[in-house]
Amino acid sequence: MSESPRFDPALLDGTRITQRRILVATLTLLLTGPAVLLMADLHWRVDAIDGLKIFHLVLFTILFSLVAFGAVQAVVGFFCRMGRGDPNRILNSLSPEDEARPVTAPTAIVMPVFNEDTSRILEGLRVIYRSLEATGQLEAFDFFILSDTTNPNRWIEEESAWVALTRQLGARGRIFYRKRRVNLNKKAGNLADFCRRWGKRYRYMVVLDADSIMTGEAITKLVRLMEKNSGAGIIQTVPRLVNGETIFARLQQFASRLYGPVFAAGLNFWQQGEANYWGHNAIIRVAPFIEHCSLPDLPGVEPFGGRILSHDYVEAALMRRAGWSVWLAVGLEGSYEECPGNLIDFAKRDRRWLQGNLQHAWLVTARGLHAANRLHLALGILAYLASPLWLAFLIVSTIIAWRYASTGLTPLPVDSFARYLRLDFQSQALLLFAGTMGLLFLPKVLALIDLRRIPGEVERFGGWLRVIGGAVGETAIFTLLAPVLMLFHSKFIFLTLAGSGVAWVAQRRGADGDPEWREAILTHAGHTVFGAGWGVFALWIDPAFAAWLAPILFGMMTSIPMSLVTGQLAPGEFIRKLRLLATPEETAPPPELTRLARNLEACRRHTPPLPELAPDYGLMQAVLDPYVNAVHLALLRERDHAPDPAAESRFAPLRERLLREGPAALTPRDKLALLLDADSMAALHRDLWSQPAERLSTWWRTAIRAYNVLAPAPQTALYR
Repeated sequence: MSESPRFDPALLDGTRITQRRILVATLTLLLTGPAVLLMADLHWRVDAIDGLKIFHLVLFTILFSLVAFGAVQAVVGFFCRMGRGDPNRILNSLSPEDEARPVTAPTAIVMPVFNEDTSRILEGLRVIYRSLEATGQLEAFDFFILSDTTNPNRWIEEESAWVALTRQLGARGRIFYRKRRVNLNKKAGNLADFCRRWGKRYRYMVVLDADSIMTGEAITKLVRLMEKNSGAGIIQTVPRLVNGETIFARLQQFASRLYGPVFAAGLNFWQQGEANYWGHNAIIRVAPFIEHCSLPDLPGVEPFGGRILSHDYVEAALMRRAGWSVWLAVGLEGSYEECPGNLIDFAKRDRRWLQGNLQHAWLVTARGLHAANRLHLALGILAYLASPLWLAFLIVSTIIAWRYASTGLTPLPVDSFARYLRLDFQSQALLLFAGTMGLLFLPKVLALIDLRRIPGEVERFGGWLRVIGGAVGETAIFTLLAPVLMLFHSKFIFLTLAGSGVAWVAQRRGADGDPEWREAILTHAGHTVFGAGWGVFALWIDPAFAAWLAPILFGMMTSIPMSLVTGQLAPGEFIRKLRLLATPEETAPPPELTRLARNLEACRRHTPPLPELAPDYGLMQAVLDPYVNAVHLALLRERDHAPDPAAESRFAPLRERLLREGPAALTPRDKLALLLDADSMAALHRDLWSQPAERLSTWWRTAIRAYNVLAPAPQTALYR
C-alpha cells in the first residue's frame, strides 16, 4: 500500500471545497436528468400528460435523485480510496511526531445510559479502560456513567456494579457514576447536565453510547487530532457494527463493513470540515460546545415542537455556525457499536429517529446555518420521507396501470425523445428500469472491487465465495425487508402528522431475546394483508405489472416469517458456524472485542435470582444488603433543607406497606420515589433487619433466606 499523503490545509480553501461539491451535484444531475426525461417520455407516449402523471413524475424525480446521489458518493469514494487516497482527510494531519507525543489534555469519556443491560455497560467500560491503560496515556482521562435509568432494578445494578468495577480496576476517582432525578430532555439533557456540572474541568469529551466500544489507540488519536487541529469542534468516527448474533444483525454489520468504506470516503470528499455528528463515538471540544450548542425549544408541542429529539445533527450545525469545523475521521480504526437484533426493534428505534428528523423541518431555514448543514438536515428528513414517497409512487403507478388496462390505451406513434434512441415503448421502459437497478447495485460492485485494494481483507471476510454469497444474500433479504420498512416508516410519519409523539424506551442491543410469535403476528399482520390484497389487484390489472411488483409484494406477504427467522438466535448461530456474513472483526477480532465477549460470557454464568424475586431484585438489594444500601445512600444527594413533615407522612405508609405486603403492593412510581428518598432507604434497611419475621411479607422472608444462602454476586465480572 502507498504511504498516505500529508494533510494540506491549503487545499481546504472555499474554492476547492466548492469545486468538490459542484462535481458531486453535477454528476447527480447528469444521472438524474436523462432518467427523468425517459420517464416523462413514457407518459407522453400514452395519452396526454395530466395531473396524476405530473405527480408521478415528481415522485420519480425525487426518488431517483436520491438513488443517484448515493451512487455518486460511492463512485467518488471509490476513486478517493485508490492510489494514495484523498489527501484531505483529517487523519492525515497527524505527523509521526504528533502521534508520539503524550496525551495531556484533560478528557472525559462519557456514556449516557437509560435502562440498559448493566453487564454490557460496565464490561464495555472495563474494556475501554484497560485498552487506554495499555497505551500509557490513562492519566489524561476520566470516565462518567451518566444514568437516566428509571427501572429500579437497573438503577441498583448500575450502582453496585460501578463500585465493584472501580474497586477491581483500582480506578477510584477516575470512574464516576451519576443518576439524574429528573430525565429532562432525554439524552441531550443528560449530556447538557454533565457539561454544566463538570464540563469546565475538561478540554474534550468523548461521547459513547451504551453499546459503544473504542480502543485506547482510537481515543488517544482523536485527542491528538483535536490538539493538532485547533479549529476542530467535533470529530466523528465511523463506527463498525459488531457482535451481531441474529441474521438481521449480521446482515447489517456485513453490509456496513463491506460497503461502508467507499460511502464514508465519498461523504468526506464533499463534506470536509462541515461533516455531521451522529451522537456517539465522537470527540467534542467542550468549551465551544457549552457556549454555542445549547438546544432551543421548537415552537409548539410534540411531535413537531418542544424538545429536539435528534440533537446530534443540530449540535453539529450550531458548532459549525459558531465557526468551528466538524470532521468525519475516515480511516480511523478501533471504533465499534452494536445494532438491533431484529426487524421490529429496528423499526422501534427508527420511530424515535424519524420524529426527531422530522422536527428538523423547523431548522432547515434557520438563520446563520451553513449550506452543508441545511443539506444534512434536509437529507435526514428525506431519509424517512422517502418511504411514503416510494409508497405513493407505487400506488400511483398502480392507478396508472389500472387506468391503461381499463381504457385499452396503447402507446401512440407520436414524436418523442425516444425516437432519437430508436427504442420502442417496452425497450424504453426496460432501459429505465435497468438504469435504476444499475445505480442501486453500482456501490456494491465498487465495494467488492475495493476489497482487492487491502491485502488480506478478502480472506478476513472468509474468501471470495463467502463475500460474493454474502453480498447476494444481503441484497435478496433486504430487498424483501425494504417494503416492510417502507410501510413502517409511512405509518410512523402518518402518526407523527396526526400528533402522536414517541415514548423514549430503552433500546434492545444485539439480541436480548428472540422476537415473540405474538408480537410478530400483531406487528406484521397488516403488512401481510395489505401486500396480498395489492397483489391480487395487480394481477387482475396485468400479470406483467404484477410481476414487476412481485419482489415488493412478496416481501410484505412474508413479513411475519422473515421477521421471525432473521431475528432469532438459532438461525443466526447456524449462519455464524458456516462463516457466512462474516466480517473481519468476527474472523480476526481485535483484543478489545475478544475481552468483551469473554467477560460477558462469564457474567451470564452468575446465579440468577429466584424467579419470584427477580421483578424487584434491585429494590431487594438496596433494602436488604448492607453494602448495597450504604452505596445507594452515599450516592443520593443530601437534602439541603430540614426534613419535610408532609413528605414523611407520605413515605411512612409506603414503607410500612412495602415491608408488610411486599413490592407487588406498590406502584413503580412509588418504588422509585422510595429509592430516591435517603431517609426512607435508611429506615427500610433498619426496619427490615429489626422487625420480627411475622411482621414481614412472605416475599421478604424468601428474600432474606436467599440472601443468607447465596452471597450476592456483583453485576459485573471480575475480569481483566
